[in-house]
Amino acid sequence: MVKKGLWILFATFALLIGLYPMIYFLIDRKFGLLNSKSVELLSNTFWNIGFYTHIIFGGIALFIGWTQFSPKMRNRRMALHRKLGKFYVVAVLLSALAGIYIGFFATGGWVSSAGFICLGLIWFYTTLKAYIYIKNAEIEKHQKMMVYSYAACFAAVTLRIWLPILTIVYGDFSKAYLVVAWLCWIPNLIVAYLITRKIANQ
Repeated sequence: MVKKGLWILFATFALLIGLYPMIYFLIDRKFGLLNSKSVELLSNTFWNIGFYTHIIFGGIALFIGWTQFSPKMRNRRMALHRKLGKFYVVAVLLSALAGIYIGFFATGGWVSSAGFICLGLIWFYTTLKAYIYIKNAEIEKHQKMMVYSYAACFAAVTLRIWLPILTIVYGDFSKAYLVVAWLCWIPNLIVAYLITRKIANQ
């Protein structure tokens, strides 16, 4: 019962935050994280391409990625699993590359930039390795890398959980953002490590 509840919570967060980028097309985008950006940066064409590539494809990856961990879907609809998997890989590679680029302009300077750039690199690497492993029919290695890949992807969710909490704790958005640039993904990877160890022991 607890496991089922956690799975529902996991899927709900993935779906809701996966749809979150739509907000930027429905209302004035000068809200949330973009409030901390300069007018000059917000009008930069290359930054805007990077930003929208990152949030659109990142949202798609988050929205569909959780389904890849459903044993029922893999067993009953393998063709769909493979199609969604390919779509996920393309979405991640585009979003990760764009994320690495916009990471250089992260609010808070080099500390937050380093955190988000490292996240982008890890997300890109683990996803590409997962794809290479499955192409070589190395299923267990593929499964492990996919766990790490989606743990990095899920940073979009954990960032939005931690940021308001840290902002209240520190009483300052800028300080909270420096911490969340690392806190949004490092614990996720620790959880991924524990999950992959469990897979290896089965």
